[in-house]
Amino acid sequence: MPTFERYLSVWVALAILVGLALGQIAPGLVGYLAGLQYGSVNFVVAILIWFMVYPMMVAVDFTSLARVHQRPKGMIITLVVNWLIKPFTMAALGVLFFEFVFAPFIQPGTAGQYIAGLILLGAAPCTAMVFVWSQMTKGDPNYTLAQVSLNDAIMVFAYAPIVALLLGVTDITVPWETLVLSVVLYVVIPLTAGVVTRMLMTRRAASPAAAEAAVSAFTARIKPLSILGLLATVVLLFGFQGEVILSRPLVIAMIAVPLLIQSYGIFAAAYWAAKAWRVPHNIAAPCAMIGTSNFFELAVAVAIGLFGLNSIAALVTVVGVLVEVPVMLSLVWFANRTRHWFPADETAIRRPRSGTPD
Repeated sequence: MPTFERYLSVWVALAILVGLALGQIAPGLVGYLAGLQYGSVNFVVAILIWFMVYPMMVAVDFTSLARVHQRPKGMIITLVVNWLIKPFTMAALGVLFFEFVFAPFIQPGTAGQYIAGLILLGAAPCTAMVFVWSQMTKGDPNYTLAQVSLNDAIMVFAYAPIVALLLGVTDITVPWETLVLSVVLYVVIPLTAGVVTRMLMTRRAASPAAAEAAVSAFTARIKPLSILGLLATVVLLFGFQGEVILSRPLVIAMIAVPLLIQSYGIFAAAYWAAKAWRVPHNIAAPCAMIGTSNFFELAVAVAIGLFGLNSIAALVTVVGVLVEVPVMLSLVWFANRTRHWFPADETAIRRPRSGTPD
């Protein structure tokens, strides 16, 4: 498996090509799979995400989770980036590119929908896939779960007001079925399965060390399922949208530009802040990943509700899905190769005299 993981970007590229080909060769099958959804949440993709998320959920130790508040720096960075920076920089980039840079290349009067789609993505931090990116960067599973849970709680109250403010409208309807169903499918169910698995594996262990060894051995055995789930998800996502990509490549490329700038810019801001604040890498990497990736199911659902299924705004949110996986894999690669920039663990960042919390 290590050799396979080393060439993961190659397999993802092949999965993209397979997805595009599948959309052309078997459109009926792709259409059927795409239709297995409720509230813009596709159940086939949800199952594949379970495969990706489950190994990390097994590693969650609730006794350690209770001490997360003792290390607030990662939480502070995540909240500031996700709610005070990301939505507003995304709106600014949308205005810059679609009111000015790309204005000559789009139909008159459509700039607002491009900007709206970008705002809907920018205001929705990731819920599910961040567990995958955290696992791939050896992130702290307990801390990642706490970060995602806090973001989900804030999203319930903050998403609609922020989107309404940036769009200049007041009749934003949050698709609660999408929000609640996504949290249940992507967090609650795999977390419950992981907790049950961990309890069954550790209750007969002779010591805490033996229990952790058993958990580590188990997650190592099932890790291939996580990678295969990721590749299958890529195949499906590109299969679902293959016709759009092949028929409107220039539009897709224009939408991708601000999304790429936003993704790398947000990651750089959060990662630099974590480095400057001497946050351990197993917290810093997931901290930056959460702000970089998006809760695309929620964004797609709101775009369809506000502007319609075939609207430009809905297309923008879909492109966000397609851009995210290759971008996040590149950031995983970067984070893994810059691990030495950060303290290895929390004991390395304590200041004995000041007592500053980690």
